[in-house]
Amino acid sequence: MTIDAHLHLWDLERVAYPWLTSALAPIDRTFTFAEAEPQIARAGVDRVILVQAANSIEDSAAMFAVDSPRIAGVVAWVDLLDPESAARQLDAWAAQPTLVGIRHLVHDEPDADWLARPAVRRSLRLLAERGLSFDVIGVLPRHLEHAVAIADELPDLRLVIDHLGTPPVGTASRDPWAGLISELGRRPGVAVKLSGLTTLGPGGRTTTADLRPFVDHALSAFGADRVLAGGDWPVSTLAGPYAETWSTISELIDGLSVAERAHVLGGTAERVYRIGRR
Repeated sequence: MTIDAHLHLWDLERVAYPWLTSALAPIDRTFTFAEAEPQIARAGVDRVILVQAANSIEDSAAMFAVDSPRIAGVVAWVDLLDPESAARQLDAWAAQPTLVGIRHLVHDEPDADWLARPAVRRSLRLLAERGLSFDVIGVLPRHLEHAVAIADELPDLRLVIDHLGTPPVGTASRDPWAGLISELGRRPGVAVKLSGLTTLGPGGRTTTADLRPFVDHALSAFGADRVLAGGDWPVSTLAGPYAETWSTISELIDGLSVAERAHVLGGTAERVYRIGRR
């Protein structure tokens, strides 16, 4: 089974997305699953993981409302700064068979140490107790440093590092990114997602050649069984259509064995997000 482990939806008439501004005009509109589904099918993708795009219950509720057998899971949002509220919301969503994990737009927080707040750590412990994963948007090295600390403090919590931890594509040095990815790779409960790659470079575009050394480093640090593929649609459309994005991911893992490719293109997502086990 091929799984796109990172796909967004948003309906601007129902949910507010403060980060969508005129600077992102091409994607500052509603994107529905009805628009995504034929593109997913043409690319040979069987199922998808929907991932939160706003720190709001409304955004998560809209994802849960999508009715399609192609939805393998939903990475939702709860208020991690309020553990009691987070627990109540998790209890309310316990009946949702597609709930697989939680994410917060950490990179939009002015405080680079937001993940270190005691209340957040208590809430993350709740996720571990409920068998849910936590997606980390590691835009800054500090975010990845906190991911290392969380993995050490909560070894039972499955962490997923989104967008390859934002590698420094187009810069002279791969550090500190490379060292932090290696550190995370030493923690068995951490996986890394090949998502959001095509828009990473200067000018918002990258080539396979630009990305290959970073992907190869992640594969070496984690192994294919802890690497999962995600398209990051519709953000990815800023660089190209869905099929082109998925083709780039496929090219980046063309040196892997058949079994290793199966992990990256679906098997890792099934295991990390415990698809069908809740």
